[in-house]
Amino acid sequence: MSVARVSIRLLAVAAVTVWSCRTSGAQTLDHALAQAYRNNETLNAERANLRATDEEVPQALSGYRPRIEATADAGPRYLNEKGADGAQQSSTTTPRSVGVTATQSIFNGFQTANRVRTAENQVLAGREALRVMEQTVLVDATSAYMDVLRDAAILELQTRNLDLLREQLNLVRNRQASGDLTTADVAQVEARLAAARTAVLAAEATYNSSRATFTRVIGSEPGKLTPGQPVDRFAPATIEAAIALARTQHPAVLAAMYGVDIALLQTKIAEGALYPMVTLEGSVKRRWDVMPDQNVMFPASGTDASIISRVVIPLYQGGSEYAKIRQSKEMTGQKRLSLEAVRKLARATVVQAWSAVTATRAQVDSAQAQVKAAEFALESVRREFGAGQRSTLELLSVQQELLNARIALVMTQRERVTSSYALLAAVGRLAPGVLGLPTEGYDPSVHYHQVRDSWFGVRTPDGR
Repeated sequence: MSVARVSIRLLAVAAVTVWSCRTSGAQTLDHALAQAYRNNETLNAERANLRATDEEVPQALSGYRPRIEATADAGPRYLNEKGADGAQQSSTTTPRSVGVTATQSIFNGFQTANRVRTAENQVLAGREALRVMEQTVLVDATSAYMDVLRDAAILELQTRNLDLLREQLNLVRNRQASGDLTTADVAQVEARLAAARTAVLAAEATYNSSRATFTRVIGSEPGKLTPGQPVDRFAPATIEAAIALARTQHPAVLAAMYGVDIALLQTKIAEGALYPMVTLEGSVKRRWDVMPDQNVMFPASGTDASIISRVVIPLYQGGSEYAKIRQSKEMTGQKRLSLEAVRKLARATVVQAWSAVTATRAQVDSAQAQVKAAEFALESVRREFGAGQRSTLELLSVQQELLNARIALVMTQRERVTSSYALLAAVGRLAPGVLGLPTEGYDPSVHYHQVRDSWFGVRTPDGR
């Protein structure tokens, strides 16, 4: 049996809150969250996705830069000509040429500028999506951590109950042999004992499942776990303040706001197709021809250089450009509606989380009172049972009530902690910096600035 299970057993049996003590050298909830923040595969995948989104900005900035192409060609050429006098002449040449062409966009209806702004807003939206994923992972890690504590405590309680029923079965059989109890009393204990064995097996299965989830979310096997604590101190003082914060600062809301900006810029990009396009093109080409002359081969060469300014005025392109403009305007309307829906969802989530925190506070107090009352009742019934004033069924029923009360307390304690973290996530404040986790926060701007102004290179900043 693990040390974590023993630690939780002491908490459950004593009916104290799961956050009331600390064990030196054990793994804390903060360390588990820090480990999940660093190592969770889903979160790291979202970070990689954001790094890929960062590359949209240099791609958009490339519209400001010239495009340079080099060309080269070589090959035999046969020419057969017939003059007006009927004379026929043929020749074979081997032309070769090299050239360089540079094209610079001067004006394209502000499409490049709007594409850059779109890419920048996509990066900002991606950062908010990353914050959403961070909060999701931290909430999942909190649930996984507290689930192991809860299920270890329940398994310990069920195991202790099974041991107690075995002792009672021996006691009842001895009293039956002496004539104090009947066969029905023995059968009642045997029935409860069989149910207790089933409960232990179910608790073991649930505990093993929780350990597997812990490993998947946090990235390591659960070891010696200390009780978690609520984080109410980081939440707003009132529900009104929490709702206001969620509607304006929650990462999902901010991402939706950037989505509206992106849709507006997409409309401007589509409208840019109606503007004239101005480009400047410069080229240099060097040509060599090898021609026969009186059985002597000599080279002939030439150089062609030009700088051309080109203006293209779109008159009609089949109507697709107008359809794209209308489409982007509809998309803008859709994004605005989605933004309002996200804000309403943020408000509803805060209300639900706030209610859960409020309810679990009262539930913990009630569960603790219930455990104390059930313990007192059990001691009284045991004394009366020993004096022959209570039946075996009454004793078993009171024992079961105490077991149920202790299990309910453990489950309520788990909900008390997880609901406080869910409230922080609902207002958008569940982050390593707020919680003070022992880990360095991931800064997405580092990679962004590393690649934003890159003109060349295929290697990523991490060397891949």
